[in-house]
Amino acid sequence: MTFELGVYSFGNTPRQADGSRGPTAQAIRDVLEAIKLADEVGLDYFGVGEHHMRTMPLSSPTSLINAAAAATSRIKLSTAVTVLPTDDPIRVFQQLATAAALAPGRIELVAGRGSSTITFPLFDHDENDYDMLFASKLELLMAVNASENVTWHGPHRTRPLQNATIFPRPEQPLKIWLGTGGSPGSVYRAVELGLPMFLGILGGTPEHWAQYGHAYRKAWTQAGHPAEQADIAVAVHGFVADTGAQARSTYLEYEHRMMADGMAELGRPAPRRADRSAALGPGGMVFAGGPDEIADRILHLHGLLSHTRQILQMDVGGMPQRDVLRGIELLGTKVLPQIRAELARPRTA
Repeated sequence: MTFELGVYSFGNTPRQADGSRGPTAQAIRDVLEAIKLADEVGLDYFGVGEHHMRTMPLSSPTSLINAAAAATSRIKLSTAVTVLPTDDPIRVFQQLATAAALAPGRIELVAGRGSSTITFPLFDHDENDYDMLFASKLELLMAVNASENVTWHGPHRTRPLQNATIFPRPEQPLKIWLGTGGSPGSVYRAVELGLPMFLGILGGTPEHWAQYGHAYRKAWTQAGHPAEQADIAVAVHGFVADTGAQARSTYLEYEHRMMADGMAELGRPAPRRADRSAALGPGGMVFAGGPDEIADRILHLHGLLSHTRQILQMDVGGMPQRDVLRGIELLGTKVLPQIRAELARPRTA
């Protein structure tokens, strides 16, 4: 498989000159601008995440994917993730199938549980049904993706579907990934369902996450799935600037602000800045640096994990849009060519 590199976003509400937050509507426009640039500079993928917060207001990823599908020509577009327990799987499919009509072969979906339970009261769901809702809705989503005529029943619906027809249909089924923060249960659920695995990573080390890749591939083979279809993607925090020092100082400042503001909205304590500073080093999982350094670190992780896609969240904490766009430009024009050239080299025995 060709290694793919890209970006993802939850939206990044800008800061005003006086330090106050700007309009959340501007955050949505900024993400669309970033997607267009990522397409232009040759990146492979843009993931549109789901949060319901003032600081990260991208709450309807399928809506923005439809706008981006019409505004781009080659880049793959995906949710990252769809918070499936509190969404409707049929509507999610229909919305993404609409995008796939505009961008055939370029629309994907990452289904996940979400990083918080904020959506449960928002959409009138019982948090105690968390596991049931995710499992049942994922099963229905896969059934709808596989066939336009669906007969299905499950615990999250009061009425079964009897030969229901679901339109529109993409020319080919949507690629559905299982998103996980690394719980062993999610790894084995992906194998059981025959789904590719999308790891959302905030900390740890490359060696730690390599263990999840090994467990996934071992279980995948034992389940009888074709080995070449054991697909792993990685989502990390990261940023590229012209120099490593510039990238690390910029990203540490804005990432810390994002975590402090975001955790405050959720009523949780923010990580210490010193702890995140350590994560920016070569042994951590925050990929902030100059182009050469980031290429080397991605290649190092690939050597351990053999993942086929890596995406970086750059637009954090009200980081100015000009810095975000410069990081995307460098990722596409400087980092990706180095990775492709290195992986294309013949391997010696």
